[in-house]
Amino acid sequence: MAIGSKLWLWVRRIAIGLLALLLFLVLAGAVYEFFARRNAASQYPAPGLLVDIGGRRIHLDCRGSGTPTVVLESGLDINGSLSWHKVHDTLAKTTRTCAYDRAGIMWSDPSPDVRDGDHVARDLQATLTAEGIEGPIVLVGHSLGGPYIMNYTRQFGASVGGLVFVDASHPDQLEKLAKPGEKKLKVEVPIAVRAMRTLGWTGLPRVLSGMLSPDEDSPITPLREAYTPTSMPGMIDELDSLETTLRQGGALRSLGDRPLVVLTGSKPYPKDVLAAQDMTEAEGRAQMAKWLDLHRDEARWSTQSRHEIFPDAGHYIQMDRPDAVVRAVNEVVGKVRGANG
Repeated sequence: MAIGSKLWLWVRRIAIGLLALLLFLVLAGAVYEFFARRNAASQYPAPGLLVDIGGRRIHLDCRGSGTPTVVLESGLDINGSLSWHKVHDTLAKTTRTCAYDRAGIMWSDPSPDVRDGDHVARDLQATLTAEGIEGPIVLVGHSLGGPYIMNYTRQFGASVGGLVFVDASHPDQLEKLAKPGEKKLKVEVPIAVRAMRTLGWTGLPRVLSGMLSPDEDSPITPLREAYTPTSMPGMIDELDSLETTLRQGGALRSLGDRPLVVLTGSKPYPKDVLAAQDMTEAEGRAQMAKWLDLHRDEARWSTQSRHEIFPDAGHYIQMDRPDAVVRAVNEVVGKVRGANG
């Protein structure tokens, strides 16, 4: 046999071997993911109720009693209701406090609709209505949760007694935080993240999920990681609708005399965050100054507002300074109670 023929034979054998190994790994990953999802459902069941809103379920975790009801709206991440684990029980000592998971996040079923602010608000309203939760309610929004609760207030404002913004997004942030020479801050889903969404059934996102936590030592870590493959698509759908959600939220910028507390985390950006955004420390400080200006603007949306800045807290104020969030929410609860006394 000629040398060329032998070489080609070995190339074929290696290629077939690699293909067989790849197929084995994919099959093994799929089997692993199948049993991991079954284990997640049995080991980490929903702590609250799975509320039927017309053929799909939204997870609603209400604790405590009393009025007004506090509703906790998480930001754009895969933690969902778990984002509030450091404040939920403490707030429930004062009044009924409900955290929930938006469609496709953690224990909530996915939705066939686009995940913009209007649809999120309708889901929340349907959930509260199904559970007989009426106004007044106090809405607490972290990060993108700010525009989400503004969208809710715009559509169902009669039930909203007060609001708390926890380092909340601003409807104009993409333009205001743009780099010099750019009209708008670019928000793109990395190809690798989209690949994780598509490859959820292979088990790969579950293996890599530990990289997505803002609070690595948190007790929520195993729960979040258990549901990462099923939560990732919901988060990406929300990110795809980000500009629409911000625009919808910006349609309402007057809350009248509803009590409002705006909380801002002003801790300098960590080096890894600066590197990820290709910013120098000076550029990071400049962006933080713009962020503070946006929050000062939010504080002007109500005639009864207060703005507090925390140099020792980052974006997740409810994790860095849970006491501050509890104090702000209880302050608004007290004012709403007084107004409805």
